[in-house]
Amino acid sequence: MLRQIEGSRAVAEAVAACRPGVISAYPISPQTHIVEQLATLVRDGALGTCRFVNVESEFAAMSVTIGASATGSRAYTATASQGLLFMAEAVHNAAGLGLPIVMTVANRAIGAPINIWNDHSDAMSQRDAGWIQLYAETVQEAADLHVQAFRLAEELSLPVMVCLDGFVLTHSFEAVDVPDRERVAAFLPDFRPRQVLDPDDPVSIGAMVGPDAFTEVRYLAHTAHLRALELIPRVAEEFAETFGRDSGGLLHPYRCDDATTVVVALGSVLGTIEDTVDELRRGGERVGVLGITSYRPFPFAQVRAALRTATRVVVIDRALAPGTGGILAADVRAALTGVAVPVYTVVAGLGGRAITRRSLGEMLLRAERDELEPLSFLDLDDARVDRELARAAGRR
Repeated sequence: MLRQIEGSRAVAEAVAACRPGVISAYPISPQTHIVEQLATLVRDGALGTCRFVNVESEFAAMSVTIGASATGSRAYTATASQGLLFMAEAVHNAAGLGLPIVMTVANRAIGAPINIWNDHSDAMSQRDAGWIQLYAETVQEAADLHVQAFRLAEELSLPVMVCLDGFVLTHSFEAVDVPDRERVAAFLPDFRPRQVLDPDDPVSIGAMVGPDAFTEVRYLAHTAHLRALELIPRVAEEFAETFGRDSGGLLHPYRCDDATTVVVALGSVLGTIEDTVDELRRGGERVGVLGITSYRPFPFAQVRAALRTATRVVVIDRALAPGTGGILAADVRAALTGVAVPVYTVVAGLGGRAITRRSLGEMLLRAERDELEPLSFLDLDDARVDRELARAAGRR
């Protein structure tokens, strides 16, 4: 049933339908409404025996979640930005221990300077932590991905981040069919942990591993992600059969079949790009969009196949690696190794700056004429930058 609902509440209700045993979180914008709603549901008894653990920091939130998962509870947390950085050590530990935790990351810029608006800097900083990372385009997909995330985490014994754009999706109201508990129960079986800490049967987990075995441990983590590339589309197909809509998977191609220019991006900006592509198509331009849902593991073979008709690729990166360039673009280039197709990186929307159809349209027309630099910044205020560079040069 469609309801007009805030994105954060839709996510919270989807998580609640997954029957978590322990929720631990520390509020940080723009994630706060999610955990507030879950706390209310726990307080009111709507989640049965689920425990909501108030903690003093994001590091503690992940630590409690690790403990809960290790003792056999379905565990969930949420964070954003500086909070994700604060829990970084424990984030790596959760993956290294193979614990099937699900975490919402309400994507937000990281400082300094302080900025509470949306880009992908936070999750990208943890891209190699060993977590699966799934990016939502809409509120509907954000809700649906959480249901699939628990299924993926528990079948693979890997933690999963569901990334949704802060404020753009967390605080927007859309018509959403929130996954109901009955169908979620049919899709997501009760949690059966692969490893359990039990005082009656004591074992150690996370003990020290020396040089003689550490490479093998990391290799096994890599193979788990390779299995995820096979499981993610299969779980998405089963979700579609149960709920009657496509959501999740590895990729979302849009008008790519005959496209000569293909734009690659993550998250909510895909809707704006698709609208821009429709406008350009009416003008005769053969442009398409490739939305990537599974950023980790990265679907190299599938991206390569989806870009088979392209004579140029434009990657919209909402995070920047200073001194290197676009982060998503680096993976896209790797997917196209050996293919003589130029890949243009366009850094856009940092710190929540609007990405407009007009700017996208003008940029893509330049791309069609092969006038883009290998790395460019959408709507960069050149005058402001030049003033600051001149001032800095004068001080030197």
